[in-house]
Formats: sequence, C-alpha cells, structure tokens
Amino acid sequence: MYRIISGKWKAKKIAAPKNFDVRPTTDFAKEALFSILENTYDMQSISVLDLFAGIGSISLEFASRGCPDVTSVELNPKHTAFINSTASGLDMTLQINVQRGDVFDWLKKFRNKKSFEIVFADAPFETEEKKYHEMISLVLNNKYLKENGVFILEHQSRLKLQHPNLTDTRKYGNVSFSFFKPNQEENTEIE
Repeated sequence: MYRIISGKWKAKKIAAPKNFDVRPTTDFAKEALFSILENTYDMQSISVLDLFAGIGSISLEFASRGCPDVTSVELNPKHTAFINSTASGLDMTLQINVQRGDVFDWLKKFRNKKSFEIVFADAPFETEEKKYHEMISLVLNNKYLKENGVFILEHQSRLKLQHPNLTDTRKYGNVSFSFFKPNQEENTEIE
C-alpha cells in the first residue's frame, strides 16, 4: 500500500492486490523527490514519462499535483490494468496515458516522437548496471528530454552510477535518485 502525498488526492491510500510483486517508492523518498521537482517545475504545465511505472505510484503523484500529461510505461498487464482502473477511479484518465511494453523496446520505438520535462525510471533493483547505462543513453540521446528537462533514475544506494550527464545523486536510505541533464549539443540517435 502507498499513499498519494500531495495535490488533489492528498492522503489517498492506494492498495495493490497482494499477489503483485511491486516495490513502490517510499513516502519519505517520494516527498523528498517532489520537493526538489516542485522547486524547479510548474506541475500544471509539464509532461512526464514514467518508465517501469509499476502500479503507478509516481504517475498518480504527478497527476494528483495537476500534471496534465503523464505517460506511464509498464510491461506487466496486471499492473497496467491497475494503473488504468485507479486513474479512472480518481478521474485522471485524461492526464495519464498508460502504455504496455518493455521499457527498452518502447524507448527504441518511440524515440524522437515526443519530449518531456521529466523522465522518471524505477527499474527493478536487480537490473544490471549495464542496462541502467543503456537506459540512460536511450533517454539522453534520443530527444526524450526537453532542453530544461531532467532524467531521474531511482536505484539502490549501493549502486554508484558514473556518467558525464549526471548532475546529482540524492540518497534516502537504501534508495537513491540520480539526476541527469540532457545533452546540450545536437542529440544523436543510438541503436
């Protein structure tokens, strides 16, 4: 179970079925993350891409805060159905667009189609470090971020990521958020 921290649905508890294998971002980490983001972005005018959306904890948080354009990418069909039904129950269906698919395949298929102010990814903690680097490259090199955008990667704190576009890492217990800025030079596509 998790709760929406702020916005229209503040304190709303969301309970996923017990058989779901999910690890929603903790309330403590989520509060800290959104405190950072709300000091930089106007939530009512941005677009967000939520990768590995799980049961929608981050997507629903953005929508509750008035974000008009949230794209959630999740592979598990039960999870995508859960996000859709929860969004419907909270009257967020116009804000949240759920896409079912493998994140890496999705990023390769939709590159250069749309840019976002915020791209957030919470890959399974057992993800190999090289897959994190592949995801960073796919997001940064394929115009997923607007010029003022940020890519936020949630990962285990023991994983120390190194990348030239890494601007900050914030640690909250065993969870860290690493922040990446887009390439300022002309973006180049990668396979």
